[in-house]
Amino acid sequence: MDGVEQLSAEEAGAFSSTTLATIACCLCGTSIEPNPSNMCVNCLRAQVDITEGIPKELSIYYCRNCGRYLQPPRAWIAAELESPELLTVCLKRLKGLSRVKLVDAGFRWTEPHSRRIHVRLTIQKEVFARTILQQEFIVVYTVLYQQCDACKRDAAKIEAWQAVVQARQKVDHKRTFYYLEQLLLKHGAHQDALGIKEAGDGIDFYFANRSHAVKLLAFLGDVVPLRHKASEHLVTHDAHSNTYNYKYSFSAEIAPVCRDDLVVLPPKLSNAMGGIGPLVLVARVSASILLVDPTAVRTAELPAAAFWKTPFSPIMTSRALTEYTVLDIETTGEATGRFAAAEVTVARSSDLGVNDSTVLVRSHLGHVLHVGDLVSGYDVRSAIYNDSLLAGHKASFELPDVVLVRKTYPRRNRARSRKWRLARLAVEMADDDARVARGAAGVRDPATRDAEQRELFLQELEQDAELRSNVNLYRADSSILGAAGPADTEAMTDATPGDVAHDAAVDVDDEDADDYPEVPLEELLEALDLSPAADGDDG
Repeated sequence: MDGVEQLSAEEAGAFSSTTLATIACCLCGTSIEPNPSNMCVNCLRAQVDITEGIPKELSIYYCRNCGRYLQPPRAWIAAELESPELLTVCLKRLKGLSRVKLVDAGFRWTEPHSRRIHVRLTIQKEVFARTILQQEFIVVYTVLYQQCDACKRDAAKIEAWQAVVQARQKVDHKRTFYYLEQLLLKHGAHQDALGIKEAGDGIDFYFANRSHAVKLLAFLGDVVPLRHKASEHLVTHDAHSNTYNYKYSFSAEIAPVCRDDLVVLPPKLSNAMGGIGPLVLVARVSASILLVDPTAVRTAELPAAAFWKTPFSPIMTSRALTEYTVLDIETTGEATGRFAAAEVTVARSSDLGVNDSTVLVRSHLGHVLHVGDLVSGYDVRSAIYNDSLLAGHKASFELPDVVLVRKTYPRRNRARSRKWRLARLAVEMADDDARVARGAAGVRDPATRDAEQRELFLQELEQDAELRSNVNLYRADSSILGAAGPADTEAMTDATPGDVAHDAAVDVDDEDADDYPEVPLEELLEALDLSPAADGDDG
């Protein structure tokens, strides 16, 4: 057509495409994309302050004696400069952060002696519909000096503790407290204690507050059968303000029965429990006591309250166990739970090749014993016990010659092949005189006795999966084992020092030949470094 220029398709599409419109900022006139506020970013920041309500200057309290910071109301936190712990303390002091979104937080360097801590914060907040503003600012903390409660007591030479829990058990060994130690570590029930000290026949826990002591008592009552008494002692009294300061003492007595103890139940208690026994073995001790009748293969649960109402003592304890060898076994078909009845013919291991003395025993261990196995038991016929423990029973009641307790294994130096370790509490040990007084007359030195008792506890953990389920076991690397002190090495060696010297000649292949139970690797936690050097690095 004349006077009309024909456009190509590409050119026509370019003209028809939508272009983004712009508007002028309502304050400065800068060309911007449309937004609900009709303002550019600079003007929006000048008009709206999303940090309003957040303080820019604060104070933080620091104890120069122990190097801890106050986290209100009363907690004192150990933290280094520019550490995550210190950043947490600083952020918790800020009010108004709940109304904004915290994007980033960090420290800005200052001179350590300036007593100033600069924290850089980046926050976001929606100021208009679909309009989010981000802003960065600095909060300055002034470090003020203040003594913590513990340092105040030290400076005034006042005893720090306000309450003490004295856990006691009237027995001649420490197996219960080894188990309690692991339960405390697993559940963290000891964390509030100012100190833990070994006493004559138990452990003392010291606390800064009475409520912490009551909390520990409640925990102990959930894991062992105990009863307690409370007493208080007036330390100071201000007549003008009518304020008092007391020290509280809680005496916790643990039932004097332990696992594997042989017990003769009082007639009244035996009848109340359905006629079980009266000769029974203690199979488990927790908040209640599990008893098993080795001849009738019956079990019964004895609550702690029922025990303290009719208390009793064992006629024989695990220290009197004798090793027997199984010569013949015939199961009877009776079973209760994990126990099965059997007629077992046994002989003392020390009598083999010397005489032909054998004993036919009815036992509850028919599910685990086989011919040739070793089994620990009580030689009741040659035992010396208190006849008053049998008082009240009929004249027809007679004790069996032998009571089998549990399967055992040949003596080996198990410590060399043990791939796990236990954590330990930081306990202040008692003096040697008190520790010797706790043991029987004529015993070896306290360190050797404690090492042997601890090894027996380690062997119980290896042989009992149910007991092991309540304890944290840690993988022990070879480097960590090499760094362990001599006390740890002794504690992991079974039997007496003479037996250890004999076991040193045992070949490793012979150790693996028996069917000694191994702790599965899946039950072990990550390696725990218990060496003194590692403790020092942790500060």
